[in-house]
Amino acid sequence: MEQQKSAVLAGGCFWCTEAIFQNLRGVRTVTSGYTGGVVDNPTYEQVSMGTTNHAEAIKIEYDSEVISYRDLLEVFFATHNPTTLNRQGGDAGTQYRSAIFFNTDEEKQIAEELIAQLDLEKVYEDKVVTQLEPLGQFYEAEDYHKNYYNENSQAPYCQVVINPKLEKFKQKFAKLLK
Repeated sequence: MEQQKSAVLAGGCFWCTEAIFQNLRGVRTVTSGYTGGVVDNPTYEQVSMGTTNHAEAIKIEYDSEVISYRDLLEVFFATHNPTTLNRQGGDAGTQYRSAIFFNTDEEKQIAEELIAQLDLEKVYEDKVVTQLEPLGQFYEAEDYHKNYYNENSQAPYCQVVINPKLEKFKQKFAKLLK
């Protein structure tokens, strides 16, 4: 029996995270958007200025009978740098923070345990700074941001930034791919 659930994650530019999670078996949809801030119905321009406190995030609708929340988080931590505060590569500001927006206490606990494990095993040189925040309102991004990589894969940003991430991801998580 299908168990439809959702997860909201922020790991830098949502074009990158969307492209990664769309490839996972059990993932139904991935929607780019904004959450964690103080402005209702924010626009990309507002979020980009860093004054809304919203993060660029993705909402993942998935079948928990096919892929677990922990699996999603393991992919999340392996496909961005969770040790840089408010930065991913050249993208800087709170809108690019590493954050998990949890729906339940169980999701928060899974995230806390995984972060503790990553730090204990010294997977990264520095400590994980991913923020855990209760999920508030999620606002969908403008249409031109949705499915960005699949519709613009030849764009320079996609070639230089997203393609290398996708290749590394596909090698590491081959067992979870569609």
